[in-house]
Amino acid sequence: MVHVVMRILLIILLLLAPAQWGSAQTKPKSALDKAALEAYLRHVELYRGTVTFKIDDPKPSKTLPGFSEVAVHLTFDGGSKDEMYYVSADGQTIVNGDVYNINRNPFEGNVDRLTTADQPAFGSANAPVTIVEFGDLECPDCRMEAPILRHNVRETFPDQVRVFFKDFPLESVHPWARAAAIAGRCVYRQDHEAFWKFYDWDYENQQDIDGDNLKSKVVGWAGQNGLDAAKLGQCIDTKATEPEIDRSIAEGRALGIRGTPTLFINGRKIGGLQWPDLQLVINNELTYQAAK
Repeated sequence: MVHVVMRILLIILLLLAPAQWGSAQTKPKSALDKAALEAYLRHVELYRGTVTFKIDDPKPSKTLPGFSEVAVHLTFDGGSKDEMYYVSADGQTIVNGDVYNINRNPFEGNVDRLTTADQPAFGSANAPVTIVEFGDLECPDCRMEAPILRHNVRETFPDQVRVFFKDFPLESVHPWARAAAIAGRCVYRQDHEAFWKFYDWDYENQQDIDGDNLKSKVVGWAGQNGLDAAKLGQCIDTKATEPEIDRSIAEGRALGIRGTPTLFINGRKIGGLQWPDLQLVINNELTYQAAK
């Protein structure tokens, strides 16, 4: 009887040993198969033409426990876009879209990706509502929205809204937008408050500006507004602020921006709005913040 028990125990140990040795000697690998994910997404989305995928490494999701966030960057003829997918721990389940947790800001993901340090801003620093505008200084729609932000918002919500501006030049359709963004950041480097004078001036004179006269007009404006015109001209010529523009564009793409103007109101992404609609969104946000 003893021998029978010993034999049974030995068999059990032999059966368990490989699993134990394997778990001790082999490090767990990510279940995400990027090639399989790309093939699956190509099938699901029905992309036309040549599309190049770049899939980032997974990061633990803050909003969907047990899932990882996987950023997918697409480039194709005439453009690019970025998508966020949530992938389960076993790599078998994919979620595309917004994920909400009732105890958190529904737009927390956007807020985490937005950077406002060292960006042009106006309004109270303690305002409960923050608007981040991604704009293009050659964009006609941005020109129409500029007075709404600069006058309607500032006059109606002087202490309740803070507005930031970030550059997102649409170079494929606006040939001098990048140059204007570089010039604007050069103005900002000299005088933070002067940037908003430049912003207003640019949109007011947008139809008279082109790629050939942009620099001369900006330098002329600078001389009339107390800035060092020679220093500004040098900044424009050397494109000293271009890295700042590139970072802003990269951030906008990561946030899924397709056109301008795009606003983020306490993280909520919205396209250009008429004043009654924008006022409604701001009041809604103020009511929500007050009730928290």
